[in-house]
Amino acid sequence: MFSGTRGHSHRKIASPSSDNPRPTARYHWAAAAVEFALTGVLLFVVVTAVRWVMASPLGAHLPDLRLQLTVVAGIVALALWLALRSLWGRYSGGHLNPAVTLALWVTGAFPGRDVLPYAVAQLAGSLVGTGLARLVWGTVVSGPMAYAAVGPAPGWTAPALFAAEAGATALIMGLALLLLALPQGTRWIPMALPLAVAAAIVALGPSTGGSANPARQLGPALWAGRTDSLWIYLLAPPTGASLVALIARWSTLNKRARSASPPTH
Repeated sequence: MFSGTRGHSHRKIASPSSDNPRPTARYHWAAAAVEFALTGVLLFVVVTAVRWVMASPLGAHLPDLRLQLTVVAGIVALALWLALRSLWGRYSGGHLNPAVTLALWVTGAFPGRDVLPYAVAQLAGSLVGTGLARLVWGTVVSGPMAYAAVGPAPGWTAPALFAAEAGATALIMGLALLLLALPQGTRWIPMALPLAVAAAIVALGPSTGGSANPARQLGPALWAGRTDSLWIYLLAPPTGASLVALIARWSTLNKRARSASPPTH
């Protein structure tokens, strides 16, 4: 996810402000630190939502799995919206997802030197946020709910899981890039992307978990010791997001080439 807001942005996306086109190294590390904090908060919210909606007596009043997922998705969407609208989210760009960071670099909208710091910060935030939820809520999160780690439903093969997670991330990233391309589209990003993530959770929750974010899965999976399919959840989202970004960049370059070509008679 990312805020797409102006101000602290690099071509509208997380980097130096327009008033400071050459930010110092301090800015880059501060922005990565913000990504660490925001991703940590997001994972704390995810584990907390699953703990109280799906692993508590409240779940008895929501017997349908899809209904439980809808409530969890709504809580996560609200947390994402608040993160993207916050000053911190606008400072770093509010990626909160290594797949988003990589895809924005592929489009040329994010500096390459910040990709690794952002990704490391997001993944570290995932680990810390999940651990914080364990500290706050106790052993209940380490029981059957497995720190809110997701996994494929029975019968799902590795290729199918990879395709589903990559496809979901590609759709979310495609929506983001479409909004960025529209004259007034960026203002809708903080609302549209959380809703898209919520839709992925509800649609894919019963089958793949609807992660669409390596940081969403890394912390819970490692804390729970559920690493069988972890490589798919780590690689599929960046793959899907990057493919969409490549298509977007090719389309942009192609349009520029056509507009720069002299008219033929």
